[in-house]
Amino acid sequence: MKELGKLMMWGGGLLLLMGVLVYLFASFGDKLPHWLGRLPGDIRIRRPNFVFYAPITTMLLLSLLLSGLMWIIQRFFK
Repeated sequence: MKELGKLMMWGGGLLLLMGVLVYLFASFGDKLPHWLGRLPGDIRIRRPNFVFYAPITTMLLLSLLLSGLMWIIQRFFK
């Protein structure tokens, strides 16, 4: 049961860190690369009183980068 508690604390800390990063990037949004979120495959539909945005390609790219980073970190701490 102690292990579960530790895991939940680490997960909460990670979520807190991710929240802080999102908050900081939201305030510095113009500093992000202009192509991020506008890749081919990202769906954007704009109509009067309606906007739908699904950054599919951007999410896949970020997932690959984060998976690679986690793989590298895991290799060092194994």
